[in-house]
Amino acid sequence: METIPATGLLGASWLLIALPLAGAAVLLLGGRRTDRWGHLLATGTVTAAFVIGLLCTFQLGGLDEPSASVDLFTFIQTGNLDVEAGLLFDPLSAVFVLLITGVGALIHVYSIGYMAHDPGRRRFFAYLNLFVAAMLLLVLGNSYVALYVGWEGVGLASYLLIAFWYTRPAAATAAKKAFIMNRVGDVGLALAIFIMFAQLGTTSYAGVFGEVGLLAGGTVTALGLLLLLGACGKSGQFPLQAWLPDAMEGPTPVSALIHAATMVTAGVYLIARSAPVFDETPTARTVVLVVGAVTLMIGAIVGCAYDDIKKVLAYSTVSQIGYMFLAVGLGPVGYAAGIAHLLAHGFFKAGLFLGAGSVMHAMHDQVDMRRYGGLAKKLPVTFATFGLGYLALIGFPFLSGYWTKDAIIEAAFDRGGTSGWLLGGVAVLGAGLTAFYMTRLVLMTFFGRARWEDGVHPHESPPVMTAPMVVLAIGSVAAGFLIVEAFPLTEWLEPVFGEPEEAAHVVAPLTVSIGLTVVMLLGVAAAWLFVGRREVPTTAPARVSPVVVAARRALYADTVNESLFMRPGMWLTRALVWLDNRGVDGVVNGTAAALGGSSSRLGRAQTGFVRSYALGMLGGAVLIAGALLAVTTA
Repeated sequence: METIPATGLLGASWLLIALPLAGAAVLLLGGRRTDRWGHLLATGTVTAAFVIGLLCTFQLGGLDEPSASVDLFTFIQTGNLDVEAGLLFDPLSAVFVLLITGVGALIHVYSIGYMAHDPGRRRFFAYLNLFVAAMLLLVLGNSYVALYVGWEGVGLASYLLIAFWYTRPAAATAAKKAFIMNRVGDVGLALAIFIMFAQLGTTSYAGVFGEVGLLAGGTVTALGLLLLLGACGKSGQFPLQAWLPDAMEGPTPVSALIHAATMVTAGVYLIARSAPVFDETPTARTVVLVVGAVTLMIGAIVGCAYDDIKKVLAYSTVSQIGYMFLAVGLGPVGYAAGIAHLLAHGFFKAGLFLGAGSVMHAMHDQVDMRRYGGLAKKLPVTFATFGLGYLALIGFPFLSGYWTKDAIIEAAFDRGGTSGWLLGGVAVLGAGLTAFYMTRLVLMTFFGRARWEDGVHPHESPPVMTAPMVVLAIGSVAAGFLIVEAFPLTEWLEPVFGEPEEAAHVVAPLTVSIGLTVVMLLGVAAAWLFVGRREVPTTAPARVSPVVVAARRALYADTVNESLFMRPGMWLTRALVWLDNRGVDGVVNGTAAALGGSSSRLGRAQTGFVRSYALGMLGGAVLIAGALLAVTTA
């Protein structure tokens, strides 16, 4: 695909980043003077960015070569390294721009109501704007270095947002955990960029993709695995998934932004954008497949055991991103399917998180589903919109998740052989578990006997919060059909991923659809049997099976991380401190003490009495004489 210089509105696509970045700067530097209107400014900048992104996409669609570049300035020029700061607006970046700014704008509107009484509202909106600007730089940069700048900007903004209520120890700890675990992945991405520069002399997409085929197979595989490590960190994939559920300590709109439209999608974007690299290395693609399959099962299993509504949704995100990794790991047949599920997921997951925020708003920030029950009548709009998002997520026929998840599972089976059946079977099993834990969530929250505490009077959220939920619910219903059937995303992304090969179906698509629907209904029925027809206790049962215990402890992910990485580091630090205190400092301090003690003792010989000095001289003479006699007689 040829890239042409951007003209018209595409030439001003840098405004997409500049507008929310300027909004963040005004709110952070303007101080309290912006308290009264800062939230409106922040919402306006992101909304304006969405309008510009939409117009740019229309212009891009009319070009013969749908890929336009914008050269900005020389970013790094030293030695042989020459990095030009520029933007790339092509079909893939356009999809992400519309998702980030569109869903991001709705979350900003919702936040006006959700954070209305928070004294730090201005700071919150500043961080939201910073987050959106960094994410837009990440998807619009024309090189891996530009992507990396946005990558780190997203990491910083997520740290600030997760720790927004920093006086709460849990929030501060969660932010540190997210920051540190993301740095592990970032090291992989940084090393990949170093390899690109060392081996190819460039970090631009055009340069890397044009010459990656000239590299040795081992180098390309190393490159792919390092990129995958970066993607795992940012998208909360195995083995770096433990930070994502803890990130729920931030305000709920933050969860919606991170989980639906921005941060966790960055890893999928990185692998999809690096498709020419992964096309050259089947080994790295296989690892991507394994990571996706393992992660989707981890998310689905753990999601069954939690009672915290936000953490259930968080593990649902982990699982759904696993589907996306599975899709892009399949290579050319799965890239577009992964992006389609990412887009549909952006609608229903944002709607679900905003719905959870509406429930919490009504329940005085209570997150334990065992303290809910019977909210369907109290919160009719929240129930309706949340219900549509739930149906879309579990793959109910003809809603968004049905179209996009089916395509991924079909592609997994089409891989053929044992691996195809294994991957397809895991994906089907994950769909059944998703239906189970999401139905459990809906039953415990909206149905059954009211279990809330005295003094709680649930009420529907104000229109400024429910209106974005309605829009997202409409997207949950229609987005999948629109991007799979009406306006196929596969065709839109052809200039980036190439024309998809005609699939030789191992399992007929109709059979997959029917089978998935049956599995989904079994999951729903199981949830009804275990939860819906029984009284939900307000306290989680203590005597449970080892499987449930393991799921409640997130399959011991934190224990493994502590055992393998944290505790050895602590032990090594303590050993080095002991060696420093007792070894290095001990030798130095001991020598000084010995010299000081000796000097003190010798000083005592200076008594000022002549008889003492004469006795010393006599003793010395006797010793010398004795020594001479010993030597001469030997």
